[in-house]
Amino acid sequence: MQKDAPEEFSVWALCAVGLEKILSNELKKNAFEVLESGYGRVVFSTDLPGLYRALMGLRTTDRIFLELSYFYAENFDDLFENIRNIPWESYLGPDSTLTVAKVRTKSSPLHSESTIQAMTHKAAADRLCEKYHLLRLPENGFPVEARVYIEQDRVAVLLDISGEPLFKRGYRLEGGSAPLRETTAAALLLYAGWKRKSPLYDPFCGSGTIAIEAALYAWNVAPGVGRHFALEQFRIADKNIESKIRQELTEAADFSRSIRIFASDSDSAAISYAKANLNRAFQLIHGENPESVPEFKVLPMEKAQAVDSEGFIITNPPYGLRLGEQSDAENRYREMSRLMHRFPGWKLCVLSDHAGFESFFGTKASTCRELQNGAIPLYFYQFNS
Repeated sequence: MQKDAPEEFSVWALCAVGLEKILSNELKKNAFEVLESGYGRVVFSTDLPGLYRALMGLRTTDRIFLELSYFYAENFDDLFENIRNIPWESYLGPDSTLTVAKVRTKSSPLHSESTIQAMTHKAAADRLCEKYHLLRLPENGFPVEARVYIEQDRVAVLLDISGEPLFKRGYRLEGGSAPLRETTAAALLLYAGWKRKSPLYDPFCGSGTIAIEAALYAWNVAPGVGRHFALEQFRIADKNIESKIRQELTEAADFSRSIRIFASDSDSAAISYAKANLNRAFQLIHGENPESVPEFKVLPMEKAQAVDSEGFIITNPPYGLRLGEQSDAENRYREMSRLMHRFPGWKLCVLSDHAGFESFFGTKASTCRELQNGAIPLYFYQFNS
C-alpha cells in the first residue's frame, strides 16, 4: 500500500433507492462497520482486505466507491484547493485516465454541475501532472471514474473501485426482455426472508436471475469471486491480498447443500436464456457440480402447482412500463390471484411498477416496500396465503 494511503477507508456502497436497510444489514452480517445510511447508499469503514471482500462478497450493492476526501467548501476556490490537496498519486498512476463521471449537488451555492465537474478534473489533473512530471494526463490510459457529491457546504469526493457495475456478475449474457438486476434480485430474496431450506418458485422467471441468485446465496457463493475490478489497477492494490481473499471466498462455497428452487416461464426462449445463464454461473464457480440445481421449465403460470405445504414465491412479472401495455399487466395481475389458491401456506412476493397492484390482485398485501429502479418507481408486495 502507498505510504500516503490510509489503513482504514471510508467506503460508499450504492444500491437501489429503498433497499438501503437490506444493504446495511448485509454489511453488518459480514462484519463491516456501518457509519451512516443515506439515499441509495450506505457508508462503511474497512481496510484493504475488506475492500476486496466487499467487492467479491456483497450481494446487494451496485457499486463501491472510496471516499478520498470529505470537506467543507463555501465557494469554488475552496473546492479547487481541497480537491488539489487530495493525494491522488497514492491511488492513481501516471497511466490513469481520470473522468469525473457524475456530480450531485443539493442545497449548495455550488450548484453548477458542469463547473464542478470541470474544476474537479482540473484540480486532480494539476496535482497528478505535477507529481508525475506530465504536461497532461493520458487520454487512453486505464479508465478511472470519480464522483462528487455536495450537500449544503459538505463535499465528498469518491473514486470508483468497482469498474463494471457489481450487478454484472458475468453469468448473464442472455438477458431476454428487460431483465432484473442481479443485485436487486438478491436484495428481494433477503427482504422476503427466504431461507435456504425453503422451496422457492418464480413463475415469471425470464432470464432466471431470481432463481440463480437464490442458488448462489444458498451455496454461499461470493457473487463477484469470478470477475475483476477497477481496484486491481490502483496503486493501493495488493495482488497477494486479492488472491488470498478470492481463494478464501471460493473455498467457503458449499455445493453439497440441497436446494429446492424452481422457475418457469411461458416463453420457451426465456427458459433457454435462463438455462444458458445458469451454465455460465457454474463456469464462474470453477466448474463445480452441485448436488441439486435450480429447475427451469416452460410452464404457464396458471398451471403451476405447489411442491410443498409451504415455501416462497418471489417473482418479477412483466409489467406495463417495462414490456407492454398497462392493461395487459393488469389482466395478468388478476390471473395471478390463482397463485394464492394453488400455493396454500406459501408467502407470495411480487415486484411491480403498479401502485394499484393489490386492487387487481384482489388481496391486501401484508407489507409493501417502494424502491427505485432508475427513473421507474417499483413496489415490492408481500402476501401470506
